Amino acid sequence: MRAMRIGPYAIEPPVILAPMAGVTDKPFRLLCKRLGAGLAVSEMTTSDPRFWHTRKSLHRMDHAGEPDPVSVQIAGTVPAVMAEAARYNAGHGAQLIDINMGCPAKKVCNKWAGSALMQDEPLALSIIEAVVATCAPHGVPVTLKMRTGWCAREKNAVRLARAAETAGVQMLTVHGRTREQGYKGDAEYDTIGAVKAAVRVPVVANGDVDSPAKARAVLAATGADAVMIGRAAQGRPWIFREVVHHLATGALLAPPLVLEVRRALLAHLQDHYALYGERTGVRSARKHIGWMLRGLAGGDDLRAAVNAQEDAGAQWRAVDEYLQALAERHERWPNAPARGVPANEMETPR
Repeated sequence: MRAMRIGPYAIEPPVILAPMAGVTDKPFRLLCKRLGAGLAVSEMTTSDPRFWHTRKSLHRMDHAGEPDPVSVQIAGTVPAVMAEAARYNAGHGAQLIDINMGCPAKKVCNKWAGSALMQDEPLALSIIEAVVATCAPHGVPVTLKMRTGWCAREKNAVRLARAAETAGVQMLTVHGRTREQGYKGDAEYDTIGAVKAAVRVPVVANGDVDSPAKARAVLAATGADAVMIGRAAQGRPWIFREVVHHLATGALLAPPLVLEVRRALLAHLQDHYALYGERTGVRSARKHIGWMLRGLAGGDDLRAAVNAQEDAGAQWRAVDEYLQALAERHERWPNAPARGVPANEMETPR
């Protein structure tokens, strides 16, 4: 696949980590970028300035050391407030501003943010225009993530996509479900294909991309310029290099070496401790450890032990000892399906 462009930025490879609240913090974005993601979008950041200086928001706005381009997603319902949030984040390292019109969470939609905005197209367009007007003079491209519509009877993604393009949005991501579906059922790709056919800006296909073969099939079905991977990356961040390699060569990579995963996970834990401090870092790392150990022999016992630990050194050593023992029993990651071509290093194939 050739690189996708968003304004001055080449997104290469065009395989993107989806924004996920409580998941895609800076340590996880760095991990996924090291393992092949061409772009990693931040967690949803509130547009409400009252919360910009909370500990959570300060962590979310920390982009030191992130590879370009840095993409920050903002959420809200008031055009002027969203524009100010875009300005503020651009001043704190954001090089791309992504508008959230895709989140299906009730606590977001109940405030008429996220995918709820698809029910109010005039308000949605006002937000897009305000954010673009703020960002354009500073050369900061604006992107938009949305769903196919609010419900099966109201799929308005094509109409909203055309309006967003006219307003100056430079990339569109479409999750192949309505807000009503949440994450239930299967994603559909016909609507994403219709959006791609209706606009000239790049379109990213999102929803149920959980394997290299699925990524190839979704791109073929939609004609999209890139794929976005979300839940499938939890516990399997090397899916990015697998997808990139398969799209480039048609071949499938072998599961990663256990010792490679060990190095990556231990470095990821250190990034958590460095960003959040020991107390919060130990707690925030627990879910990532749990996802990585899912399905492994003895993984449940280690997860229980890790969840009870408050000391970073003890947590790190427990994971290290487990993975070293696992490496003595298995050369490659044991719960991954067999692939065809061996992978010698944990770096993105060139």
